[in-house]
Parts: sequence; structure tokens; C-alpha cells
Amino acid sequence: MAIIDSAVYVGGHRIDNPTSLDQTFEYMREHGGTGWIGLLRPSANELERVAAEFSLHPLAVEDALSGHQRPKLERYGDDLFVVLRPARYVEAEDSIEFGELHVFVGTDYVVTVRHAEVPDLSHVRKRLEGQPDLLAQGPQAVLYAILDEVVDGYDPVARGLQNDIDEMEDALFGADGVELSQRIYRLSREVIHLQRAGDPLRDMLESLLRGADKYDVDIEVKRSLRDVLDHVIRVSEKLASMRAILDNALTVNATLVTQRQTETSLKQNDQVKKISGWAAILFGPTLIGGIYGMNFDDMPELHWAYGYPFALALMLVTSVTLWAVFKLKRWL
Repeated sequence: MAIIDSAVYVGGHRIDNPTSLDQTFEYMREHGGTGWIGLLRPSANELERVAAEFSLHPLAVEDALSGHQRPKLERYGDDLFVVLRPARYVEAEDSIEFGELHVFVGTDYVVTVRHAEVPDLSHVRKRLEGQPDLLAQGPQAVLYAILDEVVDGYDPVARGLQNDIDEMEDALFGADGVELSQRIYRLSREVIHLQRAGDPLRDMLESLLRGADKYDVDIEVKRSLRDVLDHVIRVSEKLASMRAILDNALTVNATLVTQRQTETSLKQNDQVKKISGWAAILFGPTLIGGIYGMNFDDMPELHWAYGYPFALALMLVTSVTLWAVFKLKRWL
């Protein structure tokens, strides 16, 4: 069975631990209170048993089974269906691991369906069990605590991303341009994914607060939800700032890469000019020496007494003239 934990709370206190779903349902009927069932990767049959007991909406059950849902809040009568995307920063890989959490909230029950190991809702359960006055407020208090846990989990992820961005900025003017561009793209993608997970919570929480009076939500729970909303707004603003920094860094890096390529091209052109200039300088004496080295009988000045020094002088004049021309044009 995919049950991680199952309990019934009366007056904010946990009664005897049920050993099965059937016993949980029985305790709820006998004692009233709030039932909280935690499931991890349940099968269709397992989730349908719970759905049948609490009359969960078929569309919400289908979403919970298929997974890969965007963060959202849907209301079916007096019941809520919430999809959350918790996140965890993996220090060893400098990456973000996303989970998926589905929460069914009714008048006397909470059912959580996880598709990943994060978040560990046992912390939420222990926290609420240590605050019986809050837990006594029922399913809305449990939903608040789950939302608070997910949003609190975004803080270390944002700090990890900020550290990565700081390292990227330090390397901006020294690292390999192509490699740094890949890192900036990767960081931008992670920031965007975290925004997609966190930004919808703002509308979600505002919707819960708008309906708080209609559904008789306790004043302390409403205050707690407002606190979570403030936290979401801060995280959202921080991520927007990170994304702007990464966009600017990508532009700066592209400019630096272009500048480096231009400088490299200019250096290569200078080298080519130098090589071409010296090749031209050496070509003059080589040509003269080649012509007069053919040793034909009938050649002008071949038997001239001053032919050899004249050839050397001609070679020298040609080379110096070419050297002066290339020096003037800054090829050498």
C-alpha cells in the first residue's frame, strides 16, 4: 500500500493510529474530526478507494494519477484540489530537483498524493501535531501548513541559485565564452522553472483569502495564509531579479565573445601580414638568385666583372625597399 501516514485528529489531537484505510474511514465516522491521509505514488485502485470514500471529483483524481500537472487550485463545491511543485537544491550537482504534490481538501479530510520524495510532509505533520490549537482548525490549517512548507523550501533553492549566479558573474570577464554561455542558459532555465512553480502560488493564495469568509476560515489561518502570500511575493521578486541579471549577463557575455573573436581575428591578420611581408621581402633576392643561377651561356651580364656585386646590391635594394614599404603600412 502507498500509505505513508494516515491519522484522524479530534480537537487538534491525534487519536489511535489506524492500521489501514478502512480503519481510518471507520475512525472518522465514529469520532468525527479531521482525517489526513498521505499517499506516495499510489496505484489507480488505491487512489480510487480514497476517492470513493470522500467523493473526490473524477477530473481531480485523473490529474493526481497522471501527474505532470502545472501548479493550480481548483474548487469543486466545498472541496479543493491543489497542485504544488516543491523544489530542492542539489548541492553536489548545482541543480534543482522538482517534485509534484497533489492535495485534496474537504470539510473533514485532507489527502496528499506525492509523486516524488520531496517534500517530506512528516515535518509538516509533526509541526501541526505540536500546535493542536492550529490543527483543531481543520483541513484549512493543514493546507496552510503544506503551502508554508513548500514555499519555505524555495528559499534554500533561491540561495543556491544566487550563489551560482555570483560565481557566474565573477567568471564573466575571464572564463571561456561558449562554456559560460551554456552555464548562463542552464541557470536561466532553472530560474524559469522555479518561477513556473512559485508564481502561480500568488494567485492561489489570493483566491483562498478571497474565499476565506465565505467558507468560514479561522482568522488565525487567514493571517497565516497572508504571511505565506508575502513570502511568495518576496521569492517571486527575487527570482525576477535573478532572471534580469542572467539576461544582462548573457548580453554582456555575447558582447565579450564577439570582442574576443574580433581581437583574435585582428591578431591573426597581423600575423598573416607579417608572414606575407617577410615572404615578399625574401622573394626578391630569391628571384634574382634564381634567374642568375640558371647558368645559360647566352645571358646578359653573365660574364660581366661586376655582375656578382651588382646582383647582391640589387637583392639588398629590393629587400630594403620592400621592408620600408611594409613598415610604412604597418605590416611589420
